[in-house]
Amino acid sequence: MNNTYSDLVDQTFHFPQEGFDVENNYLRFNGVDIKGLIDKYGTPFKLTYLPKIGQQVAKAKKMFNDAIKKHRYDGNYYYCYCTKSSHFSFIVEETLKQNVHLETSFAYDIEIIKQLYKRRKITKDTYIICNGFKTKPYTRNIARLINDGFKNVIPILDNKNEFDDYKKLIRSKDPVKIGIRIAAEEEPAFDFYTSRLGIRSRDILEFYIDKIKGNNKFQLKMLHFFMNKGIKDDVYYWSELNKVVNLYCQLKKICPELDSVNIGGGFPIKHSLGFEYDYQYMANEIVATIKKVCKQHKVPVPDIYTEFGSFTVGEAGAVVYSVLDEKMQNDREIWYMIDSSFITTLPDTWGIGEKFLMLPINRWEEEYQEVHLGGLTCDSHDFYTSEEHINAVFLPKASKEKNDEPLYIGFFHTGAYQDQLAGYGGIKHCMIPSPKHVVVEYNKEGELEDWLYAKEQSPQSMLKLLGYIK
Repeated sequence: MNNTYSDLVDQTFHFPQEGFDVENNYLRFNGVDIKGLIDKYGTPFKLTYLPKIGQQVAKAKKMFNDAIKKHRYDGNYYYCYCTKSSHFSFIVEETLKQNVHLETSFAYDIEIIKQLYKRRKITKDTYIICNGFKTKPYTRNIARLINDGFKNVIPILDNKNEFDDYKKLIRSKDPVKIGIRIAAEEEPAFDFYTSRLGIRSRDILEFYIDKIKGNNKFQLKMLHFFMNKGIKDDVYYWSELNKVVNLYCQLKKICPELDSVNIGGGFPIKHSLGFEYDYQYMANEIVATIKKVCKQHKVPVPDIYTEFGSFTVGEAGAVVYSVLDEKMQNDREIWYMIDSSFITTLPDTWGIGEKFLMLPINRWEEEYQEVHLGGLTCDSHDFYTSEEHINAVFLPKASKEKNDEPLYIGFFHTGAYQDQLAGYGGIKHCMIPSPKHVVVEYNKEGELEDWLYAKEQSPQSMLKLLGYIK
């Protein structure tokens, strides 16, 4: 019986596959020589492969535009990037190269918008969809953008009182575009029934008639809904989408300016080599469903906006660790101790039990065994013991010879939210430092080039934050 790690993967999945192959017994990620980066930078490090962002944007645009063409849909498709997924300038600027628009979530996002405009990465015609529950600084910053001539800033009303702020603050002579977020119904198994964000669907028609209709200063242009679970092919998703489009049709009959539906909650990304998802089918069904409901109501179809965060940047990221030691804690459990912490570098694994695509970088021709992965903090929850496709972790046996190369492991498609949740560059649990961050992109000659965005966090930087060093 073959029992090398390479045999295990070949017997379980179709391999190699997009983004992953093995060359000379070392894993490559989108053609990137991971072992070469380990030799150059050491571990642990975070990796961002920028070309993947453009590939994902192009993929979604093609799918929706193909669906629009197939169904003879008389509306346009707009791709928006959610800045909250990753605020790094090189991420946001890479997405903007693909002619996309932006979605914001908080007051400080507007400062990023201003910087992007100064750097000529966006224009005053770029769509800026302003989402989230608005604090006073947030509504003030949105109003300033509109007053400064940003034509396509669309504040999405999260509650009825928010509208009063814009009436006081906005001085634009032209009608101001606004949207309304629908408070979506959650899945039956969720902790509560209705999203805390948005306005109840039953209240939206009355709110429009009482507050917006007849106000020449504002135009209701967009309905927004967000599904926590993302876009999935099940009865629950299609039921909610139908409700939203029906509400759009009711409003459209009394609000001719309304012309857009914003589908929040994005496409899933690959967290296992066994991942299967028919993206084109889902795009086709979304377009077909909207057209069908609008036809029933005899109203024009809306433009379709999507807000993809994880789908845009998630598959561009990875984190690479070394196995420091192997510990046998009882007769059954073998622990591989990594040179960092899951809590501080991949907080979703700890906070919501997220499973990322995990593969060894080397030793593919060695025998494999079931192991538990342990992080460096003293927290009992700093571990990783199962993958998305199986309730276990299998990895090659680590060498016990002192001079042998250690086992390196990578967690892939980690590019969304992890740095934001971990508090990049701040104080981490047990003062585990933020790892170095390596960016890989194509240079002007079309060759892959890597550069160090950030060094590993130093003890001095943490001591300064804590007040020990002035």
